[in-house]
Amino acid sequence: MKPIFIAGPCVIESQELLDTVAAELVRLNKKYGIDIIFKSSFDKANRTSIHSFRGPGLDRGLQMLADVKSKYGLRLLTDIHESWQAAPVGEVVDVIQIPAFLCRQTDLVVAAAKTGKTVNIKKAQFLSGSDMRYPVEKARESGAADVWLTERGNSFGYNNLVVDFRNIPDMLGIVPTVIMDCTHSVQRPSAGNGKTVGDRKYVPMMAKAAKAFGATGWFFEVHPDPDRGLSDAANMLELSKLDALIGELL
Repeated sequence: MKPIFIAGPCVIESQELLDTVAAELVRLNKKYGIDIIFKSSFDKANRTSIHSFRGPGLDRGLQMLADVKSKYGLRLLTDIHESWQAAPVGEVVDVIQIPAFLCRQTDLVVAAAKTGKTVNIKKAQFLSGSDMRYPVEKARESGAADVWLTERGNSFGYNNLVVDFRNIPDMLGIVPTVIMDCTHSVQRPSAGNGKTVGDRKYVPMMAKAAKAFGATGWFFEVHPDPDRGLSDAANMLELSKLDALIGELL
């Protein structure tokens, strides 16, 4: 089975940003013979502050993602936060993602599964890898075409995350596809005076350690100028560094 790569900006900021990232992903697909899935969020509904940028919203966001698919031929992944979003999102994307905080929300998981699309469920920061058999069960019994699980760290006291890489083999005992979210796992939630901060220098280490523990795919939020990004700026990987990191992982 070919490894899975998911990459893209945290949130849809502009069509120009989407085009810049998508063009680079197409180049990398050709270079390495892979099929990177393009990811971006139409709405960041779980930002720390009410004043934080959230994105263009469902209608405009889905149109922008559909344009990426049409223009570049990339498969798409985006996340949903409410059950009613599943049906329209399922008409556009190939993989529907369930945010970590919401992975126990039965109606949300069921709605995503009923689209018949692949459902990628992020492991909650408060759950173990073995606990994820229950969200998977909900998705499978509700008709999901395929179910993936994603590791993204666990809460470690306040304002920090730690990755227990044993969760990866534990989740591989539940599903055959386990993704390592290398950028969200370096977050320090709400640790930056009303915003989430983190340290992107650890992203390559997270990726390589996950490979050693058997991960079958990697998730990278990328941006040509991360420090100017409107969401997760401290954690996104520089787009220019994605090429070399994929080469190392392959």
